[in-house]
Amino acid sequence: MVPGENLWHVAHMEELHRTIRLLYTGQSQSARRFRYGLIFFDALTIVYFIATAALPATPATAALNFLLGLLILLDLVARLWVSDNPRRELTRIYTLVDLLVVASVLLAPLLTGNLAFLRVLRGLRLIHSYHLLRDLRRESLFFRRHEDAILAAVNLFVFIFVTTSLVFVLAFDEEAGIAGYVDALYFTGATLTTTGFGDITMTTTGGKLLSVFIMVVGVALFLQLARTIFQPTKIKYKCPECGLNRHEPDAIHCKHCGEPLKIETDGDTGP
Repeated sequence: MVPGENLWHVAHMEELHRTIRLLYTGQSQSARRFRYGLIFFDALTIVYFIATAALPATPATAALNFLLGLLILLDLVARLWVSDNPRRELTRIYTLVDLLVVASVLLAPLLTGNLAFLRVLRGLRLIHSYHLLRDLRRESLFFRRHEDAILAAVNLFVFIFVTTSLVFVLAFDEEAGIAGYVDALYFTGATLTTTGFGDITMTTTGGKLLSVFIMVVGVALFLQLARTIFQPTKIKYKCPECGLNRHEPDAIHCKHCGEPLKIETDGDTGP
């Protein structure tokens, strides 16, 4: 490669890096639309992976899974490329989840067994994505008012379907299909609520330990959701003076230090 072409290549890569970085971190309308497009893509993949977890593999679903795996991998590589600290980015929960998803989808043709439950883990990215939370806090007053309840509901939803997929993989044959998946969901719900109907039970030691795990974690998540629903509504807004970040929606002063606040409301933007 001649020097002129090398310089052009470097300049082109720098421009591409800047463009992608702005899409992932910028504040422009196009950047926000791009990130909301990623959110929509994440939601679709979650619904798709849940809906197809119990269905037998076909050439069409295998091809679609491979395509989704490539798109997820491209998003992962782009996030690592524009990150200020790629090593720290690799330790984030949603990055590790993406790696599991990519492995379960792209390597599935080479592996045996049902790895569908790994794909459902991608739902965790909706909980931990910093950009999603930042954009929703800034642009949605409803989200700011009910953030804790929304996140608690998403946590419970993800736990139920990840656990259901795990139960389906461990306790049911792949040929059980949708009926087996519904039975796994039924067992998860009955165990989580400690109803314990007893018509579907785990008989192995590992299965019993899994049931205990579902009870303990599921009840904790359910109580967290109930607490956020019934406790007095507060909004997240960091006080510039003392750092307190929980205030009443109509607060005009910080209750800890008295600093004036500018919390956005439906009819006013604050003092």
